[in-house]
This record gives sequence, structure tokens and C-alpha cells, in this order.
Amino acid sequence: MCTKPVAITIAGFDPGSGAGVTADLKTFSAHRVYGVACISALTVQSTQGVRAVEPLSAALVRQTLDCLAEDVSLSGIKIGMLGSAGVASEVVSFLVAESSKLARNRIVLDPVLRSTSGTALLDANGIRILRNQLLHCIGWITPNIQELAILIGEDPGGRDQVPAAAVRLKDIAGRQGNDELNVVVTGGDLTRPDDFLLTATGEQHWFSGERVATNSTHGTGCAFSSALLCELISGSSGREAVAAAKSYVAEALRFAYPVGKGKGPMNHLYQFDPGM
Repeated sequence: MCTKPVAITIAGFDPGSGAGVTADLKTFSAHRVYGVACISALTVQSTQGVRAVEPLSAALVRQTLDCLAEDVSLSGIKIGMLGSAGVASEVVSFLVAESSKLARNRIVLDPVLRSTSGTALLDANGIRILRNQLLHCIGWITPNIQELAILIGEDPGGRDQVPAAAVRLKDIAGRQGNDELNVVVTGGDLTRPDDFLLTATGEQHWFSGERVATNSTHGTGCAFSSALLCELISGSSGREAVAAAKSYVAEALRFAYPVGKGKGPMNHLYQFDPGM
């Protein structure tokens, strides 16, 4: 009997489905990967911004992860918003327990630290756990410029400084014993949305982008990291996976339609819309 690979998203719940677990699940489906989910936090938000964040109990998150891992064979793990230090710690513990079953290369972290509207989505202790423990467990990380600055403790500056900043982040993981980390710095905040890849072996590559004229830009980081994981699961090389994920996000932006009064969601399932 034919089956599909199964991937899990560990992330927050966005009621508007532009980001978080529901957006990740749509992205998984678009790539023909079956998605399961562990919600790390509930949020009160819409296309107009985040109003409140309520992390789930760390114990409940761990129970969810263990329950799912006991039932299905995971082909990949995408980690997004964690919400609290307690949740971050339990995710680290879970990944250590699963390390014999799943290679780091199939674990992608999108370090969601702050919303576009400025709301903090992970406390200071949680960021320390992410930097000092979680980096040891993953094979890919996809920060934007602001997230990269928080993780390395300094402003990387503009485009020309991105490669050196990515090297510093990779070095942090290396000091923890993880020399397998691939860093993708997403460039949505740059004048031209180019993405930068620093591979585990030290190769560097820029992926040129184009600015899509749309107001439906909520959750681009979530979609990119989830699409990247799906491409890695399919067997694509790192460079191929980044290029394909970037292309997917561009098309999902291009075929987006208005939802809400603020920054709306992309069209994650554009391939399945009639006439697209």
C-alpha cells in the first residue's frame, strides 16, 4: 500500500491561519506530505496583528509529542514559535530522545522570536535555551535579519554583512558539538528579497528574489521553512531545497487573494485552485 511521508510541526496557533501550525499543515499538504501538529501556544491575532499570546503547559506539549511519535514514523520535524522557556526545554528533550530515529538534516527550526507587529513570542530564557541547547539538535535554521541579530547578539547590518553573521551563528552550534547546521538567512527585509545559504560544509550561495506586489505577506517565514523541510524529505539537496522553497513562497504570494483588513495570508494551496 502506498503511503505518504509524515512531518510534524511544533508551533503556535494563528486563528487566521496565515502562520503557525495551520499554515504549516497547508504547506505540507501542498507538497504531498501528511502533517501532524503539536501546538506550543495559543494566540489572539488577525491580519492586523497579535493581541495576546498564551503558551501551553510544557508538560502538555511533551505529552503531545510523545503521543504522536509513538503512533507514527516521522520523516521530518519543523519547529516554529515555542512561546516559553519551558516548552523550548521540552522540545530539546524530545529531540534528544528521537535523535536515533531522525537525522538532524530532517529537523528545521524557524526561530520565531517576535511578531511583525512587535509582540515578543519567546522570553529571554527561552531564547537562551534555543541558542545554547536547541541549536545542538537541528540541521537547518531559517532566521530573518532581525532573528539572526538576536541569536548572535549583534546587528548583522546590511546584505554585505549577512554571510559573516551566518558564520557566527554556525559557530555557536559548532561549539555545542553540532557541525551539521545549515543556515538560511531569509531576505524579506532586504531591499531585494535575496536569501543566503551557508551549508554545513561551509559553502555559501545567494538566491535572488523578486518583490511580489501583494499585501498578503503574513507567514512567509513559516511557509518557507515548512516547504524547505518537505523538499529535504523528498530527497532534494540542500541547495535545491532552498531554491524550491523560495519559489513556492513566491508563487503563493503571487496567487494570494485578499483576506482581512491587514496583512493577509498567502495562498498556500494555489496549485489546487481552479484556473491557477
